[in-house]
Formats: sequence, structure tokens, C-alpha cells
Amino acid sequence: MNEEENKGKHLSEEDVKYYCKPLKSSDDEEKKLYQIEEEFRAGIDAMKKLGPSVSFYGGARFKEDHKVYKKVQHLANRIVKELNYNIITGGGGGVMEAASRGAYETQGNAIGLTIRLPKEQDTNKYVTQEIPFRFFFARQVSMSYTTEVCIFCPGGFGTMNELFEILTLEQTGKIGKIPIIFFDTEYWKPLEKVIEETFLKKYETIAPKDLNLYTITDDEDTVLEIIKSSKIRDGEDSLN
Repeated sequence: MNEEENKGKHLSEEDVKYYCKPLKSSDDEEKKLYQIEEEFRAGIDAMKKLGPSVSFYGGARFKEDHKVYKKVQHLANRIVKELNYNIITGGGGGVMEAASRGAYETQGNAIGLTIRLPKEQDTNKYVTQEIPFRFFFARQVSMSYTTEVCIFCPGGFGTMNELFEILTLEQTGKIGKIPIIFFDTEYWKPLEKVIEETFLKKYETIAPKDLNLYTITDDEDTVLEIIKSSKIRDGEDSLN
């Protein structure tokens, strides 16, 4: 696709899928900048059309017989059945599959914002709408752009990256208020201890009010109440 062909044309989801591959030609930078712009545009446009939604974050390695998988699946199921919210995930396995499955089994929308990785990550079979990305930062912005609540479940480096980015954006006022839930107290309590005893008390790298940026709970009813009382967002308060 040359520069003239690009003018006035936005990439479709199929176009984005095609271009989600390494760029190796001499004009890499122009192509990459164009692709970044279109990924942001496609992701944000899709999010604006969804209506109320909840974004789930978490590790891809949990199997369907793991307690974390089962808890996430049941929570997502209730969110769709009782509140009729859309479920947004990264579209992969583990927590992402569990949340997608919970939505799918209740005839809800399971949106998967998938990412192309050096080691291919398959889209889970419960995703009802896939939005593909090559760039992590474009996907991360899209996942939080209009969502009403972010639910963080057990995960690895990727989950922590997404978590601390959202916390930083809220702490610095660069994004509107989004309830952030740490779901699974057994997993999150050790991190809470580090935040309170090391970040806050020992090194004073955060303020006491920053502890109010998140809620740690295992209680599904508490999660549902937080979602019900959350502000409906349209992206206008994102990335100020």
C-alpha cells in the first residue's frame, strides 16, 4: 500500500491482521508510523461502539481446571448475566480465556484485543469479536479507553506492566477515574504489603491517598457493586 493509496483510507480489521507482521523494508519507519496510527484508530473506534464494559487482565498459563480460571469464568458470567456488560480481554488463554468463556456461555460479548508475538499466541475460541494488534502500547490504550472497570487477576510480567501503567495514569491524572480491582486476595496481598510497607512507609515513593486507587477482594458481590456504581465512560477523559 503506497502513500497515495493510504490517503483517505483507514485500515479494516482484515488489513490490520495482514500488517501484523515484521517490517523489514527500507521504508520501515513510515510504514510503522502509519500502522501505529491505524491501530490506535481501529482500537479506539471499536471501543467507542461497545457500550458498558469490563476489562479483565491476567496470565495466559492457567488451565481450565485451575482455581483462578474457574473464579474468573464465574465472575465474568455473573457480570454479563446480571449487568449485561461486555467483557474485554487480550483474547488469549488462561485468565483471558476464562473471562471470555464466562461471557460466551451467557450469550454475552467477549471482545479479544489480540497481540502478535514472536511465539504465536492463539485466540481463544470464546472470543466473539477480535481486534488484532501488533503494538502492545496501542492495545493497552484501547483496552482502557472506554472501559468502566479494570479487573486484575493473577498473572506475570505482562499483567504487572498493564497494572502499573493504569495505576500511574490515574495517580498522575492522565486518565479519568476507573475503578481498579485486584481479584484474588491470596495472589495480591503480598503485593499490597510491598506497596504499603516499602513504597509508602519505608521509601515514601507514593502518597497515602494512592492506596485508594485500587480495591482487593475475592467477593463477587463487591465486584458487581463496584461495577454498578461506576461511571459510564466514553473515552473523553482518557489520556488527558
